[in-house]
Amino acid sequence: MRAVVTGGAGFIGSHLCERLLQADHEVVCVDNFLTSSPENIEHLMGDRHFQFRHWDITQGMDEPGRVDAVIHMASPASPADYLTLPLETLRVGSAGTWHALDLAAAKGSRFLLTSTSESYGDPLIHPQPESYWGHVNPVGPRSVYDEAKRFAEALTMAYRRSRGLDAKIVRIFNTFGPRMRPDDGRAVPTFIRQALLGEPITVTGDGSQTRSLCYVDDVVEGLLRMLAGDHCGPVNLGNPHEVSMLELAQWIGKLTRSRSEITLTSRPQDDPERRRPDITLARELLNWEPTTPLERGLCDTITDFRRRLTPGEIAGSGARPAGSTPSCEAARS
Repeated sequence: MRAVVTGGAGFIGSHLCERLLQADHEVVCVDNFLTSSPENIEHLMGDRHFQFRHWDITQGMDEPGRVDAVIHMASPASPADYLTLPLETLRVGSAGTWHALDLAAAKGSRFLLTSTSESYGDPLIHPQPESYWGHVNPVGPRSVYDEAKRFAEALTMAYRRSRGLDAKIVRIFNTFGPRMRPDDGRAVPTFIRQALLGEPITVTGDGSQTRSLCYVDDVVEGLLRMLAGDHCGPVNLGNPHEVSMLELAQWIGKLTRSRSEITLTSRPQDDPERRRPDITLARELLNWEPTTPLERGLCDTITDFRRRLTPGEIAGSGARPAGSTPSCEAARS
């Protein structure tokens, strides 16, 4: 297979490119590095089956030669990013998706849209099944991402119905793992960075709001199964186990042996109260469910952050003495 991956230098996109190459597929990675990094794909550049295109897909999209699959992942995905880049987020969700679909239609290839749990907004149904239409504020600050993805879903299904395109949709819930940006703004990278640097761990609200955290390797496996299957979706990909943000902060503090105090700050507008996927469809159609324990995933992510953060800053962060509290070393043993 020869696959075009938009947003392939991003956090999840780079892991997907890696897995496709490991399966002996050819990969064309398209990215403009707006919120991604060349470091995420640096280790892939020497692979003869990997090609990189530095391009903004909102300006159009073309790829010479055979294309068997287009996997559209390009978009800012962190609230910190899409609140800073609202117009760019709307543009890639609309024009970018249109161009990616046009490429798939011209090449007669499969198309996979990676949508988001944000399509459900601040849900009134819990857990969230794919049949739920969502509870989204269309004019709130988060709407630039929510509505961009909802439009992308509508456009994808319109191409499937009107053009006969083999198009599919997955809705990815909160995902974490190595290669997340320390300044990403989402809970896991923020808490880990703060804990390693000895800064206060900032939890919004009273910390009772929940998320369902899925390790990136599990999400990538779900994407590959969806791409290979016959169902058009949408299909939820995520971890049905909920954790509160206060519990997550405490857990990361222990795993990093940090002395950081947990402080409470104000909740962002339209921040969802609870988030948990109903993955019945993924189990039935894809024979998929997450298999990576949360603790192991957090430890792998912490190890990656230790490698990328400045050693001097970490050394001076005031970590607890070894053996004083559970840590990743103890968890692995």
